[in-house]
Amino acid sequence: MGHGWEGAVLKLFRGKDFVFTVTGAEDVTERYRRVHFTDGGLLAAIGVHPTMWVRLWFDKNGKPHQRAYTLVDPDVEKGTFSMEFALHEGCASDWSLKAQSGDTIDATVQGTGFEIPDPLPGRMLVIGAPASLPAINSLLAVAPKVPATIWFETTHEGDRELPFRVDPERHEIRNLASQEFVDGVKSELPGFIDDPAGAFVWIACDTRMTRALTSYVIKELEVPKHRVKALGYWRVT
Repeated sequence: MGHGWEGAVLKLFRGKDFVFTVTGAEDVTERYRRVHFTDGGLLAAIGVHPTMWVRLWFDKNGKPHQRAYTLVDPDVEKGTFSMEFALHEGCASDWSLKAQSGDTIDATVQGTGFEIPDPLPGRMLVIGAPASLPAINSLLAVAPKVPATIWFETTHEGDRELPFRVDPERHEIRNLASQEFVDGVKSELPGFIDDPAGAFVWIACDTRMTRALTSYVIKELEVPKHRVKALGYWRVT
């Protein structure tokens, strides 16, 4: 399957293409699925960094459609990793449910990157949702001794059982339902920011929420742009 105009644009921006092969899959919860892959040479060619993500290409009504997913437990020597799929209506979710050993999927790497905050904050302030959980886990592993408060959008009661990789002594999870999420974060976040210049805020929700919270953090809480890492993980349609 070709990648259409989106693939052409990514090529112009030096996107690199790979083919991943499924080696297995497992249901983590009834609404969350983990798929295992060999990397098609990706890790040896690109390397790996925290919160690293790639674009997977799916068929959507006969047309190419790309979605970004974070690598879970990448192993450069073995050339393997996993990806986790929050299950909902859509071609990516449907593909993950059907994925079996030997299946292949096209992928493009373009746009991913991460810089460890320097200096490290006294506490990381993390805002995310089920789709960004793999990236949250990867972020926490960057500086495991740094305390973190995580505001997590719960779209379903089962989201509280998702595979967080947290240290209960250092990491606090604050679950907020979707309908109260943005207002809830805005009401609580200021109490964690004494020195905006030394804060570090990481935001990865749907595009609308990400934009609203990023604007709030930068404009109203006055956290410098270079101390905010924000990415809209998906768009509500």
